[in-house]
Amino acid sequence: MQFVYLPSDHTAGTTPTARNPDAMVADNDLALGRLVDAVSHSAFWGSTAIFVLEDDAQDGPDHVDGHRSVAFVISPYTQTAAVNSSFYSGVSLMRTMELLLGVPPMTQYDALATPMTDAFTTVPNLRPYDALTPGQDLNEVNTTDSPMSAESSTIDFSEADKIPMRLMNEILWANAHGEDSTMPEPVHSLTTDTADDGG
Repeated sequence: MQFVYLPSDHTAGTTPTARNPDAMVADNDLALGRLVDAVSHSAFWGSTAIFVLEDDAQDGPDHVDGHRSVAFVISPYTQTAAVNSSFYSGVSLMRTMELLLGVPPMTQYDALATPMTDAFTTVPNLRPYDALTPGQDLNEVNTTDSPMSAESSTIDFSEADKIPMRLMNEILWANAHGEDSTMPEPVHSLTTDTADDGG
């Protein structure tokens, strides 16, 4: 098992002279595509599964829930030409890896998590993947005229967890939809009420 961290999709917002969000996300996508390209053209492809999960899905203007994120499972056994909309969690991904590797659960959380079995088939498709070159300029930079560039310049981007998520979401929304657009309020519909009921 190997872990690979591709950090460009965190972006640097619209900070002047930094690469703009479109360039950074395209660069991140290209890196993932090249990884899958290399593995799928190797002798290991027939027994490989690559799990891709967004780091830190917790906020943002998703219309269902700000915690919702996409996950990719890339393998000869998942090439079904279908999108699986089952409800899984990040721990479901861990449970699936444990089952594939034949190792026991580490905690009660992964022991009870729903494995991503619906994403797999028993008939492999060994066709390799050829990485696509994005049309986006990977070196395009922000300017002082970029949406919310002044606000972006105040953010400490040295660590992903230092970023004020609400402000960053507004910056990325303005970059994608225009400075005069209004970002929808984040939706958190899958929360549980943890208030003390006195019971």
